[in-house]
Amino acid sequence: MGLKRSYVILAAMSLALSACASSGAVISSGERYAVNDQLDESYTLGAGDKVRVTVFNEPTLSGEFFVSGDGALSLPLVGDVPAGNKTTKDVAAEFARLLADGYLRDPKVSMEVITYRPFFILGEVTTPGQYPYVSGMTAFSAVATASGFTPRAKKNRVYIRRRGEEAELEYELTPNLRVLPGDTIRIGERYF
Repeated sequence: MGLKRSYVILAAMSLALSACASSGAVISSGERYAVNDQLDESYTLGAGDKVRVTVFNEPTLSGEFFVSGDGALSLPLVGDVPAGNKTTKDVAAEFARLLADGYLRDPKVSMEVITYRPFFILGEVTTPGQYPYVSGMTAFSAVATASGFTPRAKKNRVYIRRRGEEAELEYELTPNLRVLPGDTIRIGERYF
């Protein structure tokens, strides 16, 4: 009976160790490691983004607007336009369509992001908190924004949770690891 129990305990420990080893994959390549300084055209709007809308030859309809907490832009004449998880191109086309429906003849609308939603950094940095995102930001520049690493920081790995996702992923901390608007970055603690 004692030998059988030992085998069961040994098997359980083996399973636990193999589960830990397989779930701790560190990502060291992919889209976050691209060298491109600009966000691509697939960037989707979210709460906290500020956009500049230009309606050609209509200065009273043009201006700067924030995406609200429910993901809408409150635009002149047409009211709230859904913008969450849509590109600026898609929202500009929808605004132009709404303006063409009884307000303007053949409106030309352009839209650009002028202030991205903030990112968040916590863990082993001197000043954790919420900071404004800057286009082309890397994990190192995010750490610098938070006044640098603490003496106990683990400086070769970083944990990032993308806005809207449940789990954070572990990344190798390199100079070209990009941060995206709305990310939550966590710098881990080294144990020795």
